[in-house]
Amino acid sequence: MPSPSDGRLVSKGQPGQGQSQGRGQGQAGGAVGSLPSSAPGDFEPNGGHPPRRQSLCSLPRAMAGRHRLLLENAQQLVLVCARGEEYLQRQDAGSLAVLRDASLVVGLDGCIKAVGQADVIRNQFSGATFERVIDCSGKCVLPGLVDAHTHPVWAGDRVHEFAMKLAGASYMEIHEAGGGIHFTVEHTRKATEEELFSTFKHRLERMLRTGSTLVECKSGYGLNLETELKMLRVIERAKQCMDIGISSTYCGAHSVPKGKTAAEATDDIINNHLPKLKELKLTGEICVNNIDVFCEKGVFDLESTRRILQAGKDIGLQINFHGDELHPMKSAELGAELGARAISHLEEVTDEGIKAMARAKCAAVLLPTTAYMLRLKQPQARKMLEEGVIVALGSDFNPNAYCFSMPMVMHLACVNMKMSMNEALAAATINAAYALGKSDTHGSIEMGKQGDLVIINSSRWEHLIYQFGGHEALISYVIVKGKVIYQNERCETMISY
Repeated sequence: MPSPSDGRLVSKGQPGQGQSQGRGQGQAGGAVGSLPSSAPGDFEPNGGHPPRRQSLCSLPRAMAGRHRLLLENAQQLVLVCARGEEYLQRQDAGSLAVLRDASLVVGLDGCIKAVGQADVIRNQFSGATFERVIDCSGKCVLPGLVDAHTHPVWAGDRVHEFAMKLAGASYMEIHEAGGGIHFTVEHTRKATEEELFSTFKHRLERMLRTGSTLVECKSGYGLNLETELKMLRVIERAKQCMDIGISSTYCGAHSVPKGKTAAEATDDIINNHLPKLKELKLTGEICVNNIDVFCEKGVFDLESTRRILQAGKDIGLQINFHGDELHPMKSAELGAELGARAISHLEEVTDEGIKAMARAKCAAVLLPTTAYMLRLKQPQARKMLEEGVIVALGSDFNPNAYCFSMPMVMHLACVNMKMSMNEALAAATINAAYALGKSDTHGSIEMGKQGDLVIINSSRWEHLIYQFGGHEALISYVIVKGKVIYQNERCETMISY
């Protein structure tokens, strides 16, 4: 089957779509054609007509001046979106915008200035200079990945609990025996702020090397005000001194502290923790983005969860919480009612909850690693997609699910949750960014968005998902705001497949 190299925008459909018209008519500033597809990854000329050469950007014939970065001659440039979509749902999530033989420019402000065919960009920027130029011939460029759910600030090693789980112990059995969250809380309370920052920084660097450029980071292993603030200060410090993007989440309702009832813990959070967060935000010391609660049987019930989430919303925090993981709690229905931005886990969500989330445009952050490692039933990703839920993905990195890698998360989502590779990439880019309230700046390669990019050592982008754990020879560069943050020199000497 022919594979055109004219650089037009292509729309990669799912099997059985036939010759239906795909997405990708371009955004303001340039019309872009789309190609139908008879099978994933097979590109054919649009309806048999001669190829049209078009550009995604509308620019003067020549652009002078200095710019930060030029990526040129990419075999595939995976835009994900091309029309400024906030998210992709239903069939759109399975039909991504892709350019062949394309280039892009990132300006000195770190934002994308132009995306289009390599020859068009070359002509338009013939008089420009760049701080760095990378030849992407034979390679693919994708948006930086977005990890929509992590617990990366903690002390203490729980490898012994993995052995317990393998022997048959359940999550709640370990929790009730003093392990799980309470084990980590004990060690995190004892750790110094500097110790926590050192390990947190190391974990973020490992996430970055697997392609994540925006990560949601929770507190939640303190459960008292002093330690929760210590964790949030560590996250704030990383926001200020590291290149990776961070969306911070207060998760003081991760578990009920020892010596307190759930009702007492709820009152403490509402009367003491949240007012202090509001005060620190006003002084600029700590700026938290989201509020989280573990709504679960034996932890925080639906009414306690409602009170905490509403109190957080009242001080300007986005609602983004754990729900319907181990038992059906009607968390999805509650989140839809409260205007939650996202709900995570959802292994036990009801049909009514799925419909409520779809109506409310509340993102479902699915966590394939958790279901895999805890041997839980898989979230109903296919049903959610069919009902119109905005499906996102996260690694759920924590001492109980030790996985940094969003490419591995996408692979598990495809194999275990029956998502297509297109749907998984959409869930790990634009939809994950939406779950964090960041899809206006992150999650796709479009003009005006932040220049967060991943370059892989392959002529087809699907290798990022297909190769389970193959990142050492695959990810060549990770770029944030147009700056190369990670360069894998081994990619120049290793074959990636």
